[in-house]
Amino acid sequence: MPAKSGVKQKIWLEIIWWLATAAVTFLVLLPIIQHTVDYPFLLINIGFIVVFITVARYLFYLKHTFLAYKQKLKIAIFFLCIPLIFNMVNNLNYFIAVTDESSYFFLRESLSLDKRREVQLYIRNEMLFFGVGSIIASTLFPFRLLVSVWRTRNKGTV
Repeated sequence: MPAKSGVKQKIWLEIIWWLATAAVTFLVLLPIIQHTVDYPFLLINIGFIVVFITVARYLFYLKHTFLAYKQKLKIAIFFLCIPLIFNMVNNLNYFIAVTDESSYFFLRESLSLDKRREVQLYIRNEMLFFGVGSIIASTLFPFRLLVSVWRTRNKGTV
């Protein structure tokens, strides 16, 4: 187990990462919020960005997180990843179906045709990037947790 000062550092590191995640989420969604009226995929989009950044971070820096030596919590998260992945795939399919059929009905009508195309392309690319990224990261994460549980139990490392 890490020393008390190590726990304090991990808490600060986690806080800094969550603040960075919030800042990235805000900056990525700012153009969408500015050019849409009542964007119906806002919560889904926030979820994709947060899951992508957080799970990708845990994939590579698991030993530097509070989760490193919490075996039962890692096993619980292992099983929670299954419904999370299905939910994200379902939400991404929903986004694709709605935007393919309805032609981005939520965009402001005051936008010029060129600006409208730019915003549509941005929304689609951003959603697909974070959606697919979060699905891939969440698919790899349970295997990383499984390896970590095995290493902690048999070697004492993460």
